[in-house]
Amino acid sequence: MARGDQLSRQWKIIQTLVASTRGKTASDLADGLGCTPRTVYRDLEALQTGGFPITTETRNGRSYWCILNTGRHKVPLAFSIPELMALYFGKDMLSTYRGTIFYDAMDSLLSKIKATLPPAYIDYLERIRSRMDVGPSPQKDYSRLGPIIAELNRAIVDEKKIHLVYFSMGRQKENRRTVYPHRLRHVEGTLYLIGYCTLRKGIRTFAVDRIKAATVSEARFNIPEEIDMNTVLQDSFGIYQGPTVRVKIRFLKSVAGYIRERIWHPSQHLSEKADGTLIFTANVAGIEEISHWVLRWGAGAQVLEPAALRQSVGHHVAVLATHYRDVD
Repeated sequence: MARGDQLSRQWKIIQTLVASTRGKTASDLADGLGCTPRTVYRDLEALQTGGFPITTETRNGRSYWCILNTGRHKVPLAFSIPELMALYFGKDMLSTYRGTIFYDAMDSLLSKIKATLPPAYIDYLERIRSRMDVGPSPQKDYSRLGPIIAELNRAIVDEKKIHLVYFSMGRQKENRRTVYPHRLRHVEGTLYLIGYCTLRKGIRTFAVDRIKAATVSEARFNIPEEIDMNTVLQDSFGIYQGPTVRVKIRFLKSVAGYIRERIWHPSQHLSEKADGTLIFTANVAGIEEISHWVLRWGAGAQVLEPAALRQSVGHHVAVLATHYRDVD
């Protein structure tokens, strides 16, 4: 029998027992797994040996297997099994922020949890983890920004002004800003600070990796009452803000399936057409980000409205065409 099959079956047993309020018999488990009760008994014994809080209760002459209720049985287990699994996997999901308070705090938490678990329990978690990983993707190195991220987080929590030295990619130079920080937002591999900029007198976003220095002031702040941060951000297609515009985009059948399987924006509406094409409509903040998204789908996407978005995408396509005129 393959070790992977056994691991998968044992994980399903744990999930079934966690979801059951009254427990399951070995026959019930066997039916659900498509195996024999004898195999289930071996798996249950292995899980018990590994330290999992699994026990039996007899009712009406039948034995029911269940996960111990930690409150009733006083089992020294601080987290449920699904919670432990989520924490274990969460560390890998935060690998981009290695060297910052986010990753280091998760690493410390898991170290404390692992110190209380039996070795066999840890081995089981590691075997599960080895079958799930975070795939490669473009990442920024935030390890060198650990102190700056800690200061940003402190300023947000304490509601204090923060003075930044920030490198503007568009202007290609550094400038100084005083910001009333509101939140950090992770978008497509990049961490942004969002807050009220006293220089621009409005909400601005700052890529954290372009912050060269951050000093927290002792002065507290209040974001102007007329600014509702949740309203400001709700129409964003990622991170940028701007006037809300209604966009309408036709996707060809060749890419419609990819659009259909995700929620790209809270306001989106999808309309299926008889020829297999898909009409995407949404109310988004500005056209900059969504124009880049449309270009991502190449010839599979066609902007129907607004005119400004059609012109923006058309301009990019025209410039791109000049790059490839010599291609046969």
